[in-house]
Parts: sequence; structure tokens; C-alpha cells
Amino acid sequence: MIEEARHENATAPPRAAVGFLRGLSGKLLLLTVAFVMLAEVLIFVPSVANMRIRWLEDRLNTVAAAAVVVDGLQNIELPRAVQRETLMATGTKAIVIRRKDASRMIASVDMPPEVDGEYDIANFTALGAVRDAFDTLLFGGHRIMRVYGPLGESDATIELVMKDAGLRKAMLVYSRNVFLLSIVISLITAALIFLAINRMLILPIRRLTTSMQEFSDEPSNPERILVPPEGRDELAVAGQHLASMQRELQRTLKQQKSLAELGLAVSKINHDMRNILSSAQLISDRLADVDDPVVKRFAPTLLRTIDRAVGYTQEVLSYGRTAEAAPRRRFVALRPLVDDVSELLAIDGQSGIAFENQVRDDVMVDADSEQLFRVIHNICRNAVEALANHEPEDGRGRAICVSAVRTGSVVTISIEDTGPGMPARARENLFAAFRGSARSGGTGLGLAIARELVLAHGGTVALVEKPTPGTLFRIELPDRPVRLDAFRAKGRS
Repeated sequence: MIEEARHENATAPPRAAVGFLRGLSGKLLLLTVAFVMLAEVLIFVPSVANMRIRWLEDRLNTVAAAAVVVDGLQNIELPRAVQRETLMATGTKAIVIRRKDASRMIASVDMPPEVDGEYDIANFTALGAVRDAFDTLLFGGHRIMRVYGPLGESDATIELVMKDAGLRKAMLVYSRNVFLLSIVISLITAALIFLAINRMLILPIRRLTTSMQEFSDEPSNPERILVPPEGRDELAVAGQHLASMQRELQRTLKQQKSLAELGLAVSKINHDMRNILSSAQLISDRLADVDDPVVKRFAPTLLRTIDRAVGYTQEVLSYGRTAEAAPRRRFVALRPLVDDVSELLAIDGQSGIAFENQVRDDVMVDADSEQLFRVIHNICRNAVEALANHEPEDGRGRAICVSAVRTGSVVTISIEDTGPGMPARARENLFAAFRGSARSGGTGLGLAIARELVLAHGGTVALVEKPTPGTLFRIELPDRPVRLDAFRAKGRS
């Protein structure tokens, strides 16, 4: 029971994944959020660097406004208390105005012995600004930095010394705000994209998947065939093709079921037919002893015909169930074999149908004589049926012509008639069983069996276009390749 359950699970069709996050909808939503966040990160990198530059510029401008006022009071030094208040208000430790000829310390309290970095607001590169921004954001907070830039439109330079704690705090607040805003933007964008794509893609795909699952559960039910959506986009075309494949598969399943039922019926008929032919074979054997010229003339043909019929009954079920028996090949004269086909056709002399055997006596073919007989007989019998109720318009008469020619190691057999030709429907399904018949009520098995036998010989059979009315089948049979050791042994003998 466990093994059966495992086998059933292994062969069961896959089902759609259960759960939002496991489906396409959930994956699409997560990917959209991730991609939007990635885009925000790419935007955040230059924006945080720009924010740092703007913050330093604002600090310089604020300090410059106070420094200009103090600088206007020549030879007056601010009291220490005023300097301390000015530096605390601007968040700096020292303010200096530099000119070409002189420099002036505006204010200074607790001047550090050294600075950890210098930054020129007027001259910087984009890559350098990004590097400095992340350096401050990740490792800053306890450093002393020297920042300088131009003092308005003058040629003077304003310079200040400050801690980077305030800058880092402002950058962290900015980063937090950008992160929260990115989350909101990504969720809104993801929701809009999800709703749009879910309606345009996910729902149609889910509809196709559901249709395939339901059709696999009950392929014979016509109601399980998908009703294809209208439109010309890719999903609409996919739905139309799926519906077409489902209809074709349903027709194939019905045909296979009919073939299975036909096979069962044929097997029952074949059992009784074989017994009847065996009795006829025993009776025909006694005809050979009858001393009558007419009987002696037709008895051999009758015996060969019954022998072939007995053989056919033993192999009739092979088509569609197993392969035909492997050809028992040997070199046989082709002209006598075509004569046997003519005799078995038993064309009525009053029908006006002429059978012409134009095969030369020296043409030998490497083939199974019985299988080759069946091939030629099936094609010629179709020709006789086509000519039975047809009168050629060009007045050439109704005729079947069999000819052959050997070219190297290949024998080409041509079977031509002056009939009405092959209908278009029969051409489309020429060698397909139960579909390639050229007449009403036909099965199309003759050509299907002929093709299978020819392919077993390594040859080809094809319908050839001809300028005159009628049909022309061309069969090409190659000789078997000769083994080198057998060739040498034959030469020595």
C-alpha cells in the first residue's frame, strides 16, 4: 500500500502552490518592494552626500554673518564670555577670517591641538563627497573637523573648527526620514504595480493553470475545455493555443478509445477467421489432386492466396500494438512478384482497367518478398478502387503501371495510375491510419501499413507530383550493407 501511494504521488499532476507568499502574487509584491528599496538606496547615496555639503554650507553662512559684524569692529577683541556664547550659538570652537595679507581670529575657546580632517566647501568631487559622507555617518561623532569656504563675494575665506557630532546627528535624522519615506513609497508603488500586474498577468495565468488542472482531471469532458479569452496579447494567444490543444487532445483520446474498441472487435473476428481459413486451406490442398486442367491452373494461385491470408490473420493485430515482424530479406526477382500482385487483384476483364508490369526480368531487390508483396498490393488495390468509377478525360484509358530501375544499390519502384488523383484531404493525412483514405468508407490502413513495411527495410515511399492526371507512388529500397568479414569470406570461397 505504501509503494502504491508513493507511485500515485509520483505520477499525480502538480498542483498550484498554496499560500500568498508562495504564489506569483506574493513573489511579485516582495520583488517590487525590494526593487523600489534598491532604487531608493541608489538615490540615497548621492542625496546624503549632498545633504552633508548643504549642512556645512549653512553652518559656514551662519558663522560668516556673525564674523562679518565682528570683523567690522577693527582692533576690538570680543570678551571671552561673548566669544563663548558666539561659538556655542554656532556650534564651533574657532572662527577665523583669512585674507591674502592677514588673518583674524574672530573667536576661539578650547582650541584643540589638532584636527581630524579638513574640508573645502568650494572644491570637492562627487566621489569624494560620497566617501566623506559615509565616513562621517559610520565612524563620526567624536572628531574635530576644519571647514572653510569663500566669504560671500569677497576674496576672503571663512574658516571654522568644529566637532562633527552635530553633523552626524543631522545626517542620522535625514537617513531615518529617507528610510521611512522609502518604505512608504515602496509599499504604495508595490501595491499599484501588484494590482495592475495581478489583473493583467496573474489572474489570466491562474485561469490557464486552473483550466489545465481541471482538464487533466477529466480530459474527456468537453466542459473542461478552456473558453479562450479575446484579444491579441501574449496571454490571450496562449489561451487560444491551449484551448486548441485541449480540443485536439480530446479528439485524439476519443480516437484512441475507438481504436482500442476496434482492436478488441478485430481480435474476436480474427480468431474465428483463422479457423475458417485453416479449413479452407485443408480443402484447397485436396484440389491439387483433382485431375482437371482448369483446377490445376488456378489451384497454385488459390493456395498461395490462402497461405497469405492465414499469415495476415496471424499478424493483423500487430499494427498499432507492436511493430511489424523484422523483414526476412533476400534477393528476389521483382517481376514475378508483381505478376502475383496482378493475379491476386483479379481485375475484371470487362472493367477496362489494364495492369502493366514493366519491370525487367533482371531487376532483383533485396527485401522480404511477403512484405514487399503487401506493399505493392496495397498501393495497386487503392489504384484499382480509384479507377473503378473513373473515366480519364484525356482518353488515355484506365491503367495501372508498375516499373522499376536499379541505380547502384537502390531499387526504385514506381506505381502509376491514370485515376482522378489524390484528394487534398487524403494528401494532408496520406500515411495516417483511419484518416488518409481517399474514398468514402476507407480506413487508410493500406498506405499506413505500406509505409511501415518500407521503413522497416530502410527505404522510403512518397507520393510524387506528375504533370498528367493520376497518382504516382515511388518506393526506394536500398540493399543491405555488406559486412566486411562476410565479403572477404565470400571472396576466399
